[in-house]
Amino acid sequence: MRIHNRTKTLALVAALGILGGCAAPGTAPVRNGSSAAAPATAPVDSSTTYVVRPGDTLLGIARQKGRSLADLVSWNGLSNPDQIEVGQHLRIAPPDVGTGSAVAVAVPVPGSSVTVAPAVSSTSVPIQQGPQGGTQPYSDQAWAKVDPSAGAAAIPPAKPPATATDGKWSWPSGGRVITGYNEASNKGVDIAGNPGDPVYAAAPGKVVYSGSGLRGYGKLVVIKHDQEYNSVYAHNQNLLVKENDEVAKGQKIAELGSTDADRPKLHFEIRRQGRAVDPMQYLPPR
Repeated sequence: MRIHNRTKTLALVAALGILGGCAAPGTAPVRNGSSAAAPATAPVDSSTTYVVRPGDTLLGIARQKGRSLADLVSWNGLSNPDQIEVGQHLRIAPPDVGTGSAVAVAVPVPGSSVTVAPAVSSTSVPIQQGPQGGTQPYSDQAWAKVDPSAGAAAIPPAKPPATATDGKWSWPSGGRVITGYNEASNKGVDIAGNPGDPVYAAAPGKVVYSGSGLRGYGKLVVIKHDQEYNSVYAHNQNLLVKENDEVAKGQKIAELGSTDADRPKLHFEIRRQGRAVDPMQYLPPR
């Protein structure tokens, strides 16, 4: 009987040792939608994958890699474009490039849990037109992320620039000008108004930015009119257009407000080849 009991005790100790080994901590794997689990330290293919760094925003990554925000949201199955984490692996190439169907996951970091973003269809992802990971101060580099033509080298025009006499431009708001253009301190004109007043496209074109990622401009719309000219509409309280929308001259694109401003007003700029010019040389007299 003693031998039998001793044998049972040894068997129980061995079983507990096996269970303890199963519960031992290990490296959490990075999941891939089409293959078996791999260690988090596996090499990253920089041509198809980007690892999120401190200070990154999804919009900034999209512009840096020459991709659209909608593509990154779709390829990575992101339910909220504003929430990405340091260390997260993002697919920056279509699913048919590289591994075929990788899904973005957050790499484990001390004190945080792993979150696997669900895969979603590219036709069902809502695009938020708000701050993409916070605002950043104005600089030539920050503006270049908002206005793709910013920083372009000035090219001597083959013909005189468009002016008010060409009839291309119209006033974006009906209020009075309270601050004029000054190359050093004010890159456009400030037009007074009341919250909710309509803001109109000054010329036909395509929306290249709609959001609030540039400090000092509040809720901002940028419209590209041709290879030379963009127009800028800042401090709005509501944005009525999104990126890639085609707009007509005089179309309502926003509602006047006071975001990042000391009073309700529209800050309006005209940029030629990425450089601010005096809007009063282009707008018709009134």
